[in-house]
Amino acid sequence: MTCATDHVPSGPQLHILPDTDALYRAAAERLLELGNQTLAQRDAFHLALAGGATPQGLYALLARQPERLDWSRVHLYFGDERGVPPEHRDSNYRMVREALLDPLPVAPQVHRIAGELAPEQAAADYAALLRHHLPADGFDLLLLGLGPDGHIASLFPGSDALNQRKQTVVADYVPKLDSWRITLTLPALNRARHVMLLVSGARKADVVRHVLRNIAHANPLPVEMLRPKGQLEWFVDAQAARHITPRS
Repeated sequence: MTCATDHVPSGPQLHILPDTDALYRAAAERLLELGNQTLAQRDAFHLALAGGATPQGLYALLARQPERLDWSRVHLYFGDERGVPPEHRDSNYRMVREALLDPLPVAPQVHRIAGELAPEQAAADYAALLRHHLPADGFDLLLLGLGPDGHIASLFPGSDALNQRKQTVVADYVPKLDSWRITLTLPALNRARHVMLLVSGARKADVVRHVLRNIAHANPLPVEMLRPKGQLEWFVDAQAARHITPRS
């Protein structure tokens, strides 16, 4: 690791990996462990997926070892989606399909967000889908990425969606991206039984330091509003963690 300047407080479990490949391996092992533990106790494993480059590498690694999880008993959901059709290059579903679903010999049950619909309709339909398929105690495991601005899923700083206390899914227009997003809200994210936050790259180093210093801010970033009822684990590569010194 590079020279660090801050200490990590107690709280979320932090895993600092030497590089992105090591992050993929560590996250894959943890996901498989949690999946198999859940399937030993329940009929199904309810897993919410993240978009982005870092999760894509994880999905590709999982697809190369399909025998390690009974994918026929896995329900896959999405934390957010762009307002685009499923074959669009920006679609989170398309990325997941190409990296994970197509290579798997056994298909999981996939519950995608219909980004091709009008945003409000897509959000309402996905909220209804969650009510029908998701257990009352929420996702067994939720995967999230982290943006350099502190956004998670498609909850961006300053978004009205951050104030949502009842709805589980909303449509949100993101002005800086000039695009619509359909996203799970904080009530849905925080109901998860387990959360894994995947962070890689030097562009994330400042926001990682900001969050893990655990200093209260008047205007917290979206990731600072993530307080799941279950365990939160950070998987961070050395570039993203370069300002952090783990406690011994």
